[in-house]
This record gives sequence, C-alpha cells and structure tokens, in this order.
Amino acid sequence: MSKTIRIGTRDSELALWQAHTVEKQLNDLGYTTEIIAVKSTGDILLDKPLYELGITGIFTKTLDMAMLSGQIDIAVHSMKDVPTALPKGIVQAAVLKRANVLDILVHKGDLNFLEKESTIATGSLRRQAQWLSKYPNHTVVDLRGNVNTRMQKLKDSQWGGAVFAAAGLERINLKPATFINLDWMVPAPAQGAMMVVAMENDDFSQEALYHLNDIETEICTHIERQFLRTLEGGCTAPIGAIAKHNEHDDTLYFKGILLSVDGKEKIEIERTVPIEEWKKLGYTLAQEILENGGSELMANIKKTLQK
Repeated sequence: MSKTIRIGTRDSELALWQAHTVEKQLNDLGYTTEIIAVKSTGDILLDKPLYELGITGIFTKTLDMAMLSGQIDIAVHSMKDVPTALPKGIVQAAVLKRANVLDILVHKGDLNFLEKESTIATGSLRRQAQWLSKYPNHTVVDLRGNVNTRMQKLKDSQWGGAVFAAAGLERINLKPATFINLDWMVPAPAQGAMMVVAMENDDFSQEALYHLNDIETEICTHIERQFLRTLEGGCTAPIGAIAKHNEHDDTLYFKGILLSVDGKEKIEIERTVPIEEWKKLGYTLAQEILENGGSELMANIKKTLQK
C-alpha cells in the first residue's frame, strides 16, 4: 500500500521549518507527503503566562485533535512541548537527531545590566526560576509568542535581554550576534529535539518514520522525560534535565534540577552511570529528588501557581 503522508504542524516559521525537515527526509526515502498547517491555542492566547493556560499540551492539542479526527497522519513537534503522556491512540514514532540543547540570553550589546537591577524576559517557569536563582536582584517578565514575535518584543522593549532556546533560533537563522550561552542553565527535558507522532494503528506512517529515528537522542530524551513525568505528576513546575551519552566509555551523564518558582530553593542531582541503566534512570533519579525534599517543594510549587 502507498499513500500520501499528511504532515500536521503549527503554522509558525519554526514549526514549518521542522515540518519541512521531516518532509524532506521522508521524500528522500521515496515517500509522498503533504504539509497541513494549523494554528494552536498556545499561539493565539499570548496575553497569559503558559502555566495559567494549563501548559500541558497547549501547543500539541490542536494537532492531536486533527490526527484523531483523521485530518492528518503524523505531527511534528518541538519535543519539549509534548506532554509526557500522549493521547490514547497516538504514539511516538520518531525522534530526530538532537540539535543544540543550550538556552541562550539574547541581549542588546551591553552586558552591564547583569551586574545591577534589571529586567529579563522569558515565558518559561524553568528559565525564570534558574535566572532568579543566579540573579536574585533581577525582575523576570513574561514573554510569549513564536520566536519571531518574541525577538521583536525584545527589540521594542527596555529589557536587558530575553532567554531563548538556541536550537529554535539557529534553525531559522534568527540567532543574532548579541547572545551568550547559558551553559549553567539546565535545559528543558528534550530541548533541541524534534518528535514525530503517528496513530497507533497506522503501520504505514510508523514504518516510514522508523527510518528517521535517532536512537541516541531517543534514549537521552526518554530519560529526561521520564524524570519530568515522575516529578511533575501532571503539574507544571520549574524542572530541567539533560542526559548525554559518552561514546568513549559507553556511559550516560545526567543532570536534573527542581526549583521553587522564585528560584530561592533548588534540588539538583548529577550522575554518571553505565548505558545499560538507561531504561529506569529518569525514574530512579526523580524518586531520589522527591525523597530529598522534592515532594514538599512540588507541593509548594502547586500552591504558588494556584494563587
């Protein structure tokens, strides 16, 4: 059987870039494709912080519905936007080779603001908490919209800078000269990775996407998302996680962090283990954090966000 694989995507420049990347790889394998772009709730409602919208699935829900109703066959997502529990009937079919995992600070050419009271913008609770942990005398304001919109808002503002994922800006050639790598900031679980989902009963699309899967990225993002899922329990929280494979000795390095919203409290964990331990690593390390004060911190985070 042969069919045209309908690729669903959000209609932002970055999302379309991701969809076209998947399309090209499928076309190179001989598959016929069609891109179908839709606007998500997360792109439309820009006047509220993400956590107030119920962040889980805000950018993926529209595509999930399109897939479940048969309008599209597969959907391409920034993996960090995808809830750790996929809707019934939808499965992870491929994780593409990971790009840059770092967060970066885009500024206006002068870094003096870092040493004094200043304002930084980000729409991410994780970035906000880590920034305030390092710069407690700064103010963090909410920044929403696709990357183009956020870059324009930064230009039009009096802010010292704004925090972005390096990968997103690099993919659409929007990364300016005035940036610094925030290598001290623990990235979002699965940051820099792209996930493609398909219907569980769609063997044709799953077989096509199998060829696009990068096993190392799949393993590392599995660990990070398992860590996230175990800590969160369905609640939005400032959580960072990064797993890396060391080819020289076949080990996995992992670093995870849970912070209070204001950044004043944080629990970190860092570990290097044999690669064979990957399947339960995220769960095990998240449990360790929960047992060392993480449960109380998560309860406080929920109370803070409900105010």
